[in-house]
Amino acid sequence: MDVAVVTGASSGIGQSAALRIARRGTGVILTYSSNADGAGDTVARIERQGGTAVALRLDLADTAGFPAFVAQVRSALRDTFERDSFDHLVNNAGFAGMAMIEDTREEDFDRLTRGLFKGPFFLTQALLPLLADGGAVVNLTSNSTLPQVTAPGYSVYAALKGAVVVLTRYMAKEFSARGIRVNSVAPGATVTRFADDAFAKNPEIIPEMAKSFALGRVGEPDDIGMVVAMLVSEEGRWITGQDIEVSGGQNL
Repeated sequence: MDVAVVTGASSGIGQSAALRIARRGTGVILTYSSNADGAGDTVARIERQGGTAVALRLDLADTAGFPAFVAQVRSALRDTFERDSFDHLVNNAGFAGMAMIEDTREEDFDRLTRGLFKGPFFLTQALLPLLADGGAVVNLTSNSTLPQVTAPGYSVYAALKGAVVVLTRYMAKEFSARGIRVNSVAPGATVTRFADDAFAKNPEIIPEMAKSFALGRVGEPDDIGMVVAMLVSEEGRWITGQDIEVSGGQNL
């Protein structure tokens, strides 16, 4: 059985990706930060569809905790999957932050940098010895990195996601010697718990926002999760080094 590590899979895009990957017969080691109930729900849903999953807590912004996390991954691989390696890594976990440039505090800048760039960089580095040759990595970015998208207040978030786009290309080049493919997926606005559950708290913004999508609606987690699952599967075997916008034509 192939095994995938999916970070931030207690809700939203990460949960969808974990479910879609599991539906293809792949075991899943998923992570969560504070939403233990959501992680338990993801595991239960995978098990109900006949799959196997393990949930581990991970603070992506705390690189000092990565060695202990890697040890937990090793144990889960051995005890649950009878493996000493895994095949796919989905770097989905992250969080948002919004402030105009003149109002951005250094501590908030540093917090976002740890969670959105430093964390995924060093987590991938830490897990690389366990990632099997011929595997795949998918990094979640954002269509906020694209030239036609400039949402005031998201300068730091977008710049860091842009850094991940560049990092994806370099990973694709450096990991290619081992046959490991690396791509990124850039969602548009998607109804998740993003930005402190903004969509649930302000549902009235959804119809107005939908007008900016060529396909006439705001994204759903499965719109993105299905693409992530494709990229780590056989169907994505000849795709690497790409940042793929999955946004229903937002701002087209």
